[in-house]
Amino acid sequence: QVQLVESGGGLVQAGGSLRLSCAASGRTFTYYALAWFRQAPGKEREFVAGITWNGGNTYYPDSEKGRFTVSRDYSKKTMYLQMDSLRPEDTAIYYCAANSHNTVVGTSIKHYDFWGQGTQVTVSS
Repeated sequence: QVQLVESGGGLVQAGGSLRLSCAASGRTFTYYALAWFRQAPGKEREFVAGITWNGGNTYYPDSEKGRFTVSRDYSKKTMYLQMDSLRPEDTAIYYCAANSHNTVVGTSIKHYDFWGQGTQVTVSS
């Protein structure tokens, strides 16, 4: 089993920054893929960024390239999401997820079998 706990969410003004953290515990996941998703009220959960735990290869949807940066600290078993130039439309609950079967960083929730509880990010205009 893998446990994921997000933190770092909060209220920020448009144009500001936040850094989310996802602390992992449980069995080793050297060959996992990790990702950040978000879900706004009334919308589907969408892929925000992903990273392979072992190689640190990063992936982003075209819409977020340049504003969000995903990284991981191997020794702390923690993944981060640095979010800059935040917009009101970034308001959502942000979740981290782990794919324990392979290192594919998929954009669909179907690729991930472990999820955190989420952290709220609210961007005011």
